[in-house]
Amino acid sequence: MHTGFGPPPIFSFMFGLVSFLIIGTIVFVVVRGLTTWTRNNAADVVSVPARIVSKRTNVSGGSGDTSATTTYYITFEFADKERIELQVRGNMYGLLVEGDEGTLVYQGTRFHEFQRQ
Repeated sequence: MHTGFGPPPIFSFMFGLVSFLIIGTIVFVVVRGLTTWTRNNAADVVSVPARIVSKRTNVSGGSGDTSATTTYYITFEFADKERIELQVRGNMYGLLVEGDEGTLVYQGTRFHEFQRQ
């Protein structure tokens, strides 16, 4: 039984645990982002014929007083039926249509451009 001054030991333990989890999550996200950035920079820039087979969006946030953020993705299919989904900017997402064919230029997971034929 806690009889001393100050918070009970369980509160100190919980504060430490929550702090550790928050800091650990931040470190994980930063390291993962840097790893992806480094891999993309080390990858070759690839230019390949492709066809747009699907488009999708992911909306996050937007509850209460926060604004919503939309992330845009396009799935490209190559001649050998292999597919890759890349994140694109909203203006590019709006310009491209499923079924478009052309040349995809990308580097790792980083979209560069798509030139329609």
